[in-house]
Amino acid sequence: MTTLQFPEGFEWGTATASYQIEGAANEGGRGQSIWDAFSKTPGKVLEGHTGDKAVDHYHLYKEDVKLMANMGLKHYRLSISWPRVLPTGFTDHVNEEGIAFYNNLIDELLANGITPIVTLYHWDLPLALQTEYDGLLGGKVLIDAFAAYARLCFQRFGDRVKQWLTLNEPWCSAILGYGNGHMAPGRKHKCKTETYEAAHNLLLCHAHAVHVYRTEFQAAQDGKIAITLNCDWREPKPTEDPAEAAQNAEAAERALLFDLGWFADPVYFGDYPEVMKTRLGDRLPRFTPEESALLKGSSDFFGLNHYGTAYIEPSDAYLAGAECGLEGEIWEDVGVKQSSDDAWLRTDMGWNAVPWGFRKLLMWIHARYAPAGGIIVTENGCAVADDNQAVAAKDYFRVNFYRGYLAEMHKAITEFGVDVRGYYAWSFIDNYEWAFGYTKRFGLHWVNYETMERMPKASAIWYGNVIRTNSLALEDEYNRKSPEGNAAVASAPVATSY
Repeated sequence: MTTLQFPEGFEWGTATASYQIEGAANEGGRGQSIWDAFSKTPGKVLEGHTGDKAVDHYHLYKEDVKLMANMGLKHYRLSISWPRVLPTGFTDHVNEEGIAFYNNLIDELLANGITPIVTLYHWDLPLALQTEYDGLLGGKVLIDAFAAYARLCFQRFGDRVKQWLTLNEPWCSAILGYGNGHMAPGRKHKCKTETYEAAHNLLLCHAHAVHVYRTEFQAAQDGKIAITLNCDWREPKPTEDPAEAAQNAEAAERALLFDLGWFADPVYFGDYPEVMKTRLGDRLPRFTPEESALLKGSSDFFGLNHYGTAYIEPSDAYLAGAECGLEGEIWEDVGVKQSSDDAWLRTDMGWNAVPWGFRKLLMWIHARYAPAGGIIVTENGCAVADDNQAVAAKDYFRVNFYRGYLAEMHKAITEFGVDVRGYYAWSFIDNYEWAFGYTKRFGLHWVNYETMERMPKASAIWYGNVIRTNSLALEDEYNRKSPEGNAAVASAPVATSY
């Protein structure tokens, strides 16, 4: 057996999101969010599931924090529900019951030796902002409202919260909310313009919130603030043809720039990638010099969510030189098509589990952005069909998934010099998986959705040992495998208790 030791002070954690776990949708003065409306629209969420109850974390947070302490957790990423603290989205009505809930949660975490990292926006926009000001298309109204909301959170929680994330996965908010309508608010009829407008406004929300923190709070509170972005690795599709290989490499790079560079380039360089400006033309909004200056350098570390890998090659339309216009689907703008390897394992979401893709993405980010503060992996994990409690207790697939991904992250750090400083497993607990409702389970802790009983899965116990030792034990079988192999890198049994 080989043991991989991680750098001293490496930040291990787990993550959740408010709408996915809290429940109590109509309690404690909480206002409605776009997800309350979207989930109650027939046909939008599998089996008509809503987050009205979720896993009732609002009432059971002390029990959940005890579970965190039991597994040796030292860091926990949570999100604040904007409509729980500001029911209309604006600071003219502050819901003190909502403020009290997060104060109590933060205090409970700290009392158990767990450091909170707090996300300000994890998709649950106040419904009033959507219905009255067009949500993420609301321009200055939205940006000012978010900056005021952020200021309130810094005022009320910043004495104890020392790590902030402004937005979670703005790519998803823009593409899935305005590009194909698969997530709230479910718009898609002007996908070729509204998607980029929503993304542009989100970037400005981030920049203004960071400006508020840095000018009014950071010096006194001594914290850090960043944004967390999502991206899958885009691997050029293998081919023996040198011309095709060059085309595929260019297509994979273009895909990364459209996915991750779309948001990371403005944050690190002050503007969108050139390939986006060239392909999209006037459909891509432009930053003023003042906005560009506000964005550039606006993240104290690089927050990354990662879940999968795909092969990439140019689309037929791209190769034919077709114009990238207003007609068609949002995906056509990138000009690529994806495929998979039959040897790759897939999670219950159908996502490819490819640990070496994770390493390559970390290397790409390090090379392109060299982020000050390093990279913190704010989400990584997998859905497994473990509805049965006995299956959840064994949890082999999830343990092997994490083992493979952590091994490749370690390789990125030790062999390629990538500055990765933390890793947060998604998710701490089974929860409401957005448009999939309760049909997909990502949790380290199993939940009976009828009784709300919690149980640590084998992955929680295994991951707890990683946290306690700051190391990863690999079976010899893993060492004999190529790093380009499957996600299930070992099948050794895992511990069954802490």
